[in-house]
Amino acid sequence: MSQMLSRLGWDETLASAYRVLDRPDSLPGRVLRADRGVCTVMTEQQTERASLGGGVLVSGARDPADLPCAGDWVVLRRWPGHRVTVECVLPRRTALIRRTADKDASGQVLAANMDTVAVVEPMHPEPVDARVERLLALAWESGADPVVFLTKCDTSAEPEAVARQIAGLAPGIPVVAVSVRLGLGVEQVRAYARSGRTLALLGRSGAGKSTLVNALAGTPVMPVQQIRDADGKGRHTTAYRNLVLLPQGGAVLDTPGIRGVGLLETGTGLDRAFAEVTALAEQCRFDDCRHEGEPGCAVAAALADGMLSPRRLESWRKLRREVEVESARRSVRLAEAAGKRRRRP
Repeated sequence: MSQMLSRLGWDETLASAYRVLDRPDSLPGRVLRADRGVCTVMTEQQTERASLGGGVLVSGARDPADLPCAGDWVVLRRWPGHRVTVECVLPRRTALIRRTADKDASGQVLAANMDTVAVVEPMHPEPVDARVERLLALAWESGADPVVFLTKCDTSAEPEAVARQIAGLAPGIPVVAVSVRLGLGVEQVRAYARSGRTLALLGRSGAGKSTLVNALAGTPVMPVQQIRDADGKGRHTTAYRNLVLLPQGGAVLDTPGIRGVGLLETGTGLDRAFAEVTALAEQCRFDDCRHEGEPGCAVAAALADGMLSPRRLESWRKLRREVEVESARRSVRLAEAAGKRRRRP
């Protein structure tokens, strides 16, 4: 195993998956950036620009979400004349996927093979609880370990109180207050991107993701722009997903600022993001309890006793309705696709 690939997270599991695809003109690498039809890939020796081969897939699935993205491990093939192609994407261990507006798409892959997903939320003007909850559900869904970074903590008069507030939305999840300007919390963040580990940053434009990447890299590798003082919003500084190699080893995935995140209907991300509501729902008398006045509802009892906040419950209900709608849409899409296959001669 090469030292470079090892620093990026290459291990025996990946090596085993690669062996069955190995050939004299092939080599493994990790995608640093994926553009339309072209990927920038780090191999054991150098950075390569590679176009997509004829059958690039993840685990044999035919879906746009399975095309290479930043963080993917891929198999490259060298052709005569210095041409290089991505022939295969090795199975992903984790994937950060959000639902897209396109009714025919299953989702957009923001990043792959990260060990930790950090929800990045600024303390200025103030954190938005509902956004943190939504992003945490997405982080849990990825299969990676979630963490919350509260950036620009030097702009808050009571950063400890803000951190406690957000910790209440993320039971059991580390919450780190960070100020790049003062150097506070940066070393705690760095621990999540040590050699062999990958940290993905998820948050809105202006949250300070690119500034944090530059601090970890020790040099300006991502552009940053000023934000508006009135609302803390900024232009989309990062317009693409980018895997940045860090001097101490490891890597950080910077993602574009996102205004909204649609949740897919698979997995348990929402249940884990609202673990206390999930635990209460399991205590209800009826398995199909909607928590809207049914007898024996443990959620309603906790609400009445003050053990569960109305805002927290409403946030869960909103996201749950969204997931249910997406589940119904997905069922329709699958049925339509099956019908088309049956009608083919």
